[in-house]
Amino acid sequence: MSLFKADRAGGEGDLLDVDSLEHEGGIPPIESRLRHNILRMPKEIERASGIVVYGRTIRSLIFSTDIAIIRNCDADAVFCVYPFTAQRAVSAAVLQAASMPVFVGVGGGTTQGTRAVYLAMDAENQGAMGVVLNAPIPNRDLRTAARILDIPIVVTVTTIATDFRRRIENGATILNVAAGAKTPEVVAKIRAELPKVPIMASGGRTADSIAATIDAGANAIVFNPPSSSELFRELMDGYRGR
Repeated sequence: MSLFKADRAGGEGDLLDVDSLEHEGGIPPIESRLRHNILRMPKEIERASGIVVYGRTIRSLIFSTDIAIIRNCDADAVFCVYPFTAQRAVSAAVLQAASMPVFVGVGGGTTQGTRAVYLAMDAENQGAMGVVLNAPIPNRDLRTAARILDIPIVVTVTTIATDFRRRIENGATILNVAAGAKTPEVVAKIRAELPKVPIMASGGRTADSIAATIDAGANAIVFNPPSSSELFRELMDGYRGR
């Protein structure tokens, strides 16, 4: 199944046929002649309750730093986390390009201590909706960040052995579960121990894995999109008439 919205018929000079507009759930779609192919988040994510941050409901987060994908998707927010040391240039580029809120990774693994806290402060000053700290972040650094920041702190959980309650007590606002195939199991354990804690979690690539994660108790799903090359392959196959 294509992840893109279907192309509208007609050439560049054609006017839109008003009778052809399709409303999903009674919501009128607004598109343009050129900007109508976007990467859509899986429908299963709509079942999530969402997390309300500053009045905005966040159900889907796109896990990407690819500006082209971020500019052409319908996610509720961006999950700007990447496998390198946190750098201001990266977060600044994503924040400038994104049309939706951004949660910025500021370290916690290789980058800890004062540097991680400074990066978190900088992300807040740049306009991030929240910051993301990696699983190894010590509770002392988490406490320091919580005393200084006025935006949500997302702490990543990678194993069921994590002391979830201590993370919340030390300043985590949201728990982000990234435990691979065991993600639903970890989400369920957190939800049983801490019924009111906001949880976002990786949903995997399939409808079944997303549904299982939501059923386990996740409020929002972090979606790992196809790469630009994968999306381009799909587009080129269409051009070739396959």
